[in-house]
Amino acid sequence: MTTSYETLLEMWRDEKKKREEAEGELTIIKGIGQNSPEMKALQQKNYELKKEICELREDNRKLSRQIEDQIDQMRKSGM
Repeated sequence: MTTSYETLLEMWRDEKKKREEAEGELTIIKGIGQNSPEMKALQQKNYELKKEICELREDNRKLSRQIEDQIDQMRKSGM
């Protein structure tokens, strides 16, 4: 089976065109995904959760210091 140069060239051009179209569509899909309302809502929720974690850690540190201070006071008073 002999394939002519023109046939191979046409096949290559068709494949190249299909690949470029697929890459373009993928780029559009990725862009929509990152900028969709759902993605923005998830990013906002993630930000809020990170902020809450920081606040909880700070509260935990404060409570830990308070407990240590109370233990020290109890030890000094002879309990």
